[in-house]
Amino acid sequence: MSRALVLAGGGVAGIGWEAGLVTGLREAGVDLGTADLIVGTSAGSVVGTMIAQDADLAEQVAGAAAAEAEAAHAADVDMAKVMEAFTLMYGETGLSPREARRKIGELALTVTGDGARLAMIGQRLPSHDWPDRDLRITAVDTADGELHVWTGGSGTPLPLAVASSCAVPAVFPPVEIAGRRYMDGGVRSISNADLAAGHDKIVIIEPMAHMTPRAVLDREVARLGDAKIAAIAPDRATIELFGVDVLDPGLWLPAFASGRAQAAVAVEQVGAVWG
Repeated sequence: MSRALVLAGGGVAGIGWEAGLVTGLREAGVDLGTADLIVGTSAGSVVGTMIAQDADLAEQVAGAAAAEAEAAHAADVDMAKVMEAFTLMYGETGLSPREARRKIGELALTVTGDGARLAMIGQRLPSHDWPDRDLRITAVDTADGELHVWTGGSGTPLPLAVASSCAVPAVFPPVEIAGRRYMDGGVRSISNADLAAGHDKIVIIEPMAHMTPRAVLDREVARLGDAKIAAIAPDRATIELFGVDVLDPGLWLPAFASGRAQAAVAVEQVGAVWG
């Protein structure tokens, strides 16, 4: 029986919460690190990479929190552009999904800056080498809206692959790789769970389940056939903790603690699928 772990996007809050949840589940006897496949989108690309590299998740989150403790939070984000991107992703625009993604790509290209904070996400990984695991990291090409899946065989440096997956449109500038520019894999789907097709047991961890349409995940789950699936979303306390700014650097440690605490409740559901 093959097992897949799908880690969705969710900003700083999502990284902390996913890492805490995975840590708590492991402490409770369910080790998601034994997955045959790890699919990571945005925040999930960071956590998925750390899991695939057998890193100490608590140590990694604590290190990120310390590194950003003195960093200025991006206050110059154009919220009008953020809302425009969100509307193109989830609103009734009459556009095909690919055309909507292409327009989001145009919007993403208007964001300037050196992307230093974004680059640091990839640079802080435990190792800059791809792990010897089936790790798939998602990004979207800004030019044509097509999904791109980075793997160890893609020839792309791991820090760049992760940074591209985390390049939230209208917040961070796209990441250039081999002459093309890429943005957050969450533009196509917050989880890209359909990439786990062919596996028998699938756990999907969704930090932003309360903020994104369920129809997208429902369509992806329908493509997973007869697989046993557990989808875990933040509990009420975690949702209140996240608030509206999931990129807030102050959420690293609180989100980790919240995920670790929720594991005590989620372990039965996850264990029933994972075994």
